[in-house]
Amino acid sequence: MPGLLRGVARTAVVAGTATAVSNRVSRRQQGRWAAQEGYQYQSAPQPAPAPQPAPAAAPAAAPADDMASKLDQLKQLGELKAQGVLTEAEFEEQKRRLLG
Repeated sequence: MPGLLRGVARTAVVAGTATAVSNRVSRRQQGRWAAQEGYQYQSAPQPAPAPQPAPAAAPAAAPADDMASKLDQLKQLGELKAQGVLTEAEFEEQKRRLLG
């Protein structure tokens, strides 16, 4: 059972990171398009997002599992950088957060 919880927690962290990166890239691209067309994009007021529930506390992972998780996340960040989704600076920032 602890392995299952660890896997679920890892998936939640990866999915949250991917969502945050995707949203940031979308906002940055939207700003670039608006700047190219010479006007500032204005959207209809958006309702405030519903508060996200706090992630469940994951059981203490063994150091080897933690290192494997970090390695997997670094590989995913590298893939995003190779695809052009992340800039070098964004990649370094995410890597610093992950390893720091």
